[in-house]
Amino acid sequence: MRDQHPLLMPLRKTAAGEQKSSEADAGRHLHCLNVRRLKDMNREALFCDGTGDYVIPPEPKENEKIVLRFRTAHNDVEEVNILTGGRNYAMWKTHCQGEFDYYEIVCQLGSEPFEYTFEIKKGQQICYFNRCGVCDHEEPYYAFKIVPGFSTPEWAKGAVMYQIFVDRFYNGDPDNDVEDREYIYIGAPSTKIKDWNQLPAEMDIHNFYGGDLKGVMEKLDYLQELGVEVVYFNPLFVSPSNHKYDIQDYDYIDPHYGKIVADGGETLPEGATDNIGATKYQKRTGDIRNLEASNRLFAELVEEMHKRGMRVIIDGVFNHCGSFNKWMDRERIYEQQPEYPKGAYVSKDSPYRDYFHFFDERDEAWPYNGSYDGWWGHDTLPKLSYEDSPELEQYIMDIGKKWVSSPYNVDGWRLDVAADLGCSNEYNHMFWKRFRKEVKSANPDALILAEHYGDPVDWLQGDEWDSVMNYDAFMEPLTWFLTGMEKHSDERRTDLWGNPDNFVGTMRHFMASMLTPSLQVAMNQLSNHDHSRFLTRTNHIVGRAHQVGVKAAEEGINHAVMRIAVVVQMTWVGAPTIYYGDEAGLCGFTDPDNRRTYPWGNENKELLEFHKEMIRIHKTEKPLRKGSIKLLKAEKNFLAYARFQGDEQIVVILNNSKELMQHVTVPVWYAGVPKEGRMRQLIYSYEEGYTLDYSEYIVEDGEITLNIGRHSVIVLKPAETTEPFAN
Repeated sequence: MRDQHPLLMPLRKTAAGEQKSSEADAGRHLHCLNVRRLKDMNREALFCDGTGDYVIPPEPKENEKIVLRFRTAHNDVEEVNILTGGRNYAMWKTHCQGEFDYYEIVCQLGSEPFEYTFEIKKGQQICYFNRCGVCDHEEPYYAFKIVPGFSTPEWAKGAVMYQIFVDRFYNGDPDNDVEDREYIYIGAPSTKIKDWNQLPAEMDIHNFYGGDLKGVMEKLDYLQELGVEVVYFNPLFVSPSNHKYDIQDYDYIDPHYGKIVADGGETLPEGATDNIGATKYQKRTGDIRNLEASNRLFAELVEEMHKRGMRVIIDGVFNHCGSFNKWMDRERIYEQQPEYPKGAYVSKDSPYRDYFHFFDERDEAWPYNGSYDGWWGHDTLPKLSYEDSPELEQYIMDIGKKWVSSPYNVDGWRLDVAADLGCSNEYNHMFWKRFRKEVKSANPDALILAEHYGDPVDWLQGDEWDSVMNYDAFMEPLTWFLTGMEKHSDERRTDLWGNPDNFVGTMRHFMASMLTPSLQVAMNQLSNHDHSRFLTRTNHIVGRAHQVGVKAAEEGINHAVMRIAVVVQMTWVGAPTIYYGDEAGLCGFTDPDNRRTYPWGNENKELLEFHKEMIRIHKTEKPLRKGSIKLLKAEKNFLAYARFQGDEQIVVILNNSKELMQHVTVPVWYAGVPKEGRMRQLIYSYEEGYTLDYSEYIVEDGEITLNIGRHSVIVLKPAETTEPFAN
């Protein structure tokens, strides 16, 4: 006899909505099962996930009661049990809805994570259901998991995000531009690019196009019209590079992005080649008047964005700083300024000496000729040595709180190379646990997203990061499937191009690594500042700009495949995140070619309008925010999947093959679409363009049959409202 656990109680719903459990009901239930013919179990109808339709409430607090729900085909199975803690507990069939039965059980949570798997029985047939779906044996690694007390910000779930690499977006204030030869960095002087449309040079780090925060302010109408809800900024803090991943001062926005109210000094003398800062650079980036004015401008920008309903995420580069940083001062720009203590590179007695790890402390000579630990060996990116300096750790915690608090009120952090921080895995986890507590104490609604490659499961246990930039469960598998290209355009794999097994298996595995609240806010990108532009990947050219030439990035591109990718991005689970210019047709190989300027006045208007329509659909259709997802069919170069929530469903069907036309049949009833009825087209993208024209398709016996052209994708929803979903 199966155990009845006092903390897990089956539910029975009457017509009046009351909950009860009785022997009489159990007898009637078993009688119905005994007279049913025992054909094969319909495994495709089995379903559960961590969304609000199946975990109620979906983000429970500690010591809260929850209801777990499981779906089967109507009158199809004999038992549904929940397996947890090494024990087996019965669930009860509480109601029917359309073609499905729903089983439920009440669970009393504590403070520890709660893991569970479903066991489904029909005669001699037994199967299990976990985060990867149906399987023939229990897989503890893929068990469902709830962490009491863990939640992600509601505003970020399914939010449309937009990444801005500031120097290349729009120049709103020419007076703050970096000047020619203002300073030298990595052996070359800074250069002001006069032609906005000039393509990035191979050595681009010294080149500045003038994009700034005033430019973002002037383009807020554009972002709002596009449908953007969140802006993620690449680093904004004081730094001598155009990418600013080498922070010089975490307390201030760079005046070249912000505002310069006091100028002066001389630019670098002709012929100077050393890695030294120039007088003018010191006075422009270090003048407290410029720093404070820049911070005020940023606060004004955030306030204006908040008024428009937009949120703001900034980049936190805490694994390393820049060699220009006052803590290191390798370029000696602070050495002669009495208000600053000596940097660790300048003096053994520096108060910042423990912020870094120098390799040969026995050498009496100072400095150590650059022999300090740099991230990936880069001496311009000295790695921060937190274990040796509690003061450094506290400072970064204070920075984490500062920018999410008044007057800046930023809505979240994106954490650069977050898994690399610290010198040990143990310290890394300790740091991020504390960082989460500190930031959430200052702003409970702040989002904490990390850059991470590989399985992030160790950091996504509910007490460190909220989620990640979704490389492994979105960008990579989608890129391989649609283009057969690696995300840097460094490799072409015809065996992965259109391979449904690789796509489905990879997506399922890495999506299962995330708790549902993490999955719903994961940053789903097609491109970003570190990888080739997705549109360039559609041409299947392997290489980088210095190998094949910058013009190759635009040769043979396929806008139809790009539109398919955008549809998937806007209909998959997570936060669809557009890299500036993708919507306008920007191309480019990997860094720095992927950092071309936004083509104002030269946008691909059709692609831009297509983005607007898909963003509108994403924001309008409820299932695309927090709904469940289910694969309906997967074949070579063909996918069909559905998003559904309550009584609403969205079905996406794509054909990325080169065949002129495919005649396909898709079982849509597994998503809750009525077995008989019609579905209407929301958008259809095909090889020559796209259309929003109204069109209907017949659903017969739970299936929809249609012809779909090559490199095409269609988004559908039921033409008639189904009956309300019963809780």
